[in-house]
Amino acid sequence: MQTNFSLAQLADPDTAESERILRNCVHCGFCTATCPTYTLLGDELDSPRGRIYLLKDMLEKGRPATAKVVKHIDRCLSCLSCMTTCPSGVHYMHLVDHGRKYIEETFRRPLPERLLRWILAFVLPSPSRFRLALLGAYFAKPFAALMPGRLKGLLAMAPAEVRPPSKVDRPQVFTAEGKRRGRVALMTGCAQKVLAPEINEATVRLLTRFGIEVVVAKGAGCCGALVHHMGKEAPALDSAKANIGAWTRELEGEGLDAVIINASGCGTTVKDYGFMLREDPKWKDAAAKIAAITQDVTEFLDRLDLIAPEQALEQAQEREAGLTVAYHSACSMQHGQQIRREPKDLLTRAGFAVKDVPEGHLCCGSAGTYNLMQPEIAGQLKARKVRNIEATQPDVIATGNIGCMTQIGSGTKIPIAHTVELLDWATGGPKPRALTSSETAGESA
Repeated sequence: MQTNFSLAQLADPDTAESERILRNCVHCGFCTATCPTYTLLGDELDSPRGRIYLLKDMLEKGRPATAKVVKHIDRCLSCLSCMTTCPSGVHYMHLVDHGRKYIEETFRRPLPERLLRWILAFVLPSPSRFRLALLGAYFAKPFAALMPGRLKGLLAMAPAEVRPPSKVDRPQVFTAEGKRRGRVALMTGCAQKVLAPEINEATVRLLTRFGIEVVVAKGAGCCGALVHHMGKEAPALDSAKANIGAWTRELEGEGLDAVIINASGCGTTVKDYGFMLREDPKWKDAAAKIAAITQDVTEFLDRLDLIAPEQALEQAQEREAGLTVAYHSACSMQHGQQIRREPKDLLTRAGFAVKDVPEGHLCCGSAGTYNLMQPEIAGQLKARKVRNIEATQPDVIATGNIGCMTQIGSGTKIPIAHTVELLDWATGGPKPRALTSSETAGESA
């Protein structure tokens, strides 16, 4: 694609990077075939190719974003399916992130939109504020019909139960069982440890059971993805620096073999820290080091080859874990991190019968805060995803991202668990909460 940026514009590192990305695009349109919003809406401007044209025009002209541009960029899920499909290697993620930052700086949204975005950016990255918000939502649910606009949707998505904080999420070191085979830092995250604290608990049990020492570093917290994808660069970089500082202290102290992420949306962002801080002389080297050792938990487990097939099958039979699992690969896992084989291989080796989901490349509609800001499109994608999952007739759904768990779980009665919960159960841990809850509900019915 031909571009027409001035030398002054190209002096800006973000613009220079976007120009390089734009030049790689050859207008082929392969991306339209796998774009969820284009699949649903059939509008060229709601496809990656259409959005690339909008972003190019906006950035080249250097003018404030228009309502038209904002509408179609806001509809983008950042699922990155287009990057998997693109034969030319167009790094759409960095381009759309730059576009969102530019929109945040140049476009004044209507007041309700500004308030919603402020609430989400203020509440979700903070576990304490998020927990308080969920408690408030629990008591406000009876009055949902009286609430304006999308507040109804926010209340509808609030869980029926607000869980207490887990002891696992406090800064500490978990000693490996038996001979120590490695040492990792676990990112405990923000929203996940409020909505499903059992995921971090299962991760710690699983890793320590196989000889991995796990440290929860003091000062680490939200990865910054939620605000980063809203175009709010400053708080996103603050979160990144806090994490990098905390993990670097561990890396330079007793050492780390990896930074482990068990929420794939976070993993995609943490692995991009080197790019995000590439122009910061104080942080760029440390950011690149942390990004280089960051792994999804299934990536790490697969490389260690921990589970012997015969032993896992025996344990699975003893624990009645030989279930049919529909594996939903989160977009941030399969497209953002290009991890596809490892979770399914681990589940198979652990004794589960694993089924792929039809149209598995299409997003479930969660996409961070997307289901809160674009509820209609997100709802259509959820319904489509649930139909495809239910067609496989599984006993349980497995996935590696809390956003997908919440989104899909709200549309089906099939229990949904994190991949590590099933692996933990199959190798000596407790039965996943989702399965015990579904059994209790069945008995009550």
